[in-house]
Amino acid sequence: MRQWTVDAFAARPFRGNPACVVEPFDAWPADAWMQALAAENNQAETAFLRRTGDPASFDLRWFTPLLEVPLCGHATLASAHVLFAELDLPAEAVRFQTQSGELIVRRTTDGYEMDFPAQPPVRTEVPAGLAEALGAEPAEVWASTYLVALFDDEVTVRGLKPDVAALNLISGKATGGRGNVGVAAMARAGAAHDVVDRFFAPGSGIPEDPATGSLHCILAPLYADKLGRRTVRFHQAYPGRGGDLECEHLGDRVLIRGSAATVIESRLRLVP
Repeated sequence: MRQWTVDAFAARPFRGNPACVVEPFDAWPADAWMQALAAENNQAETAFLRRTGDPASFDLRWFTPLLEVPLCGHATLASAHVLFAELDLPAEAVRFQTQSGELIVRRTTDGYEMDFPAQPPVRTEVPAGLAEALGAEPAEVWASTYLVALFDDEVTVRGLKPDVAALNLISGKATGGRGNVGVAAMARAGAAHDVVDRFFAPGSGIPEDPATGSLHCILAPLYADKLGRRTVRFHQAYPGRGGDLECEHLGDRVLIRGSAATVIESRLRLVP
């Protein structure tokens, strides 16, 4: 059985966010086996695929080293990349059936476009302990599945060195549970992107995630409204890597565009 490691939201290797993608199954392995393999891989997510009667449709699940999650953008992009680039899927689009409904990924001239559910946030008060855990006072805090703290400049966002143990205790009004906090600010004038952001996720077993599609289901409608236009370019500023996402907010959906690069093909010496 084969497995690939793919750098998602990256035009070249060693950028973006690595995800492991396991060769598609005909039937799901036991949940405990998938969780154990995800812990062994120790990447932000390991993606598991199950074939259906339609060769361009797959069931898809995502596991962090700690738990199964209901939505993951970078591992969805990595899964589509494996199907198209490594397994030669003869289709222009692939459909994934997931806990978050049907997700569609299409080929584009320079990468992929994902059709995801929009998760617009609502403004909320600053939860107790958040500023101390982040090491800086946010200008605004918004809540959707995750908390999102907004700052006045990208220098602050890039320079944050949060106390992740303290962050893991904070949920505020986020519906997805404690310990998952995005931060963002408008980019400096003249930058190639509009917004700089980061995502700390100790609640999901990930101190900091390098490039996070699900976070941008929240940020895309938020910044589309702030900027007064549908399309927003984001740079997720994980130290030493960084990922680039272009997002278009279309009502209850967000189109997320990005590239991917395969860095490892491996063979698992075990069976479920």
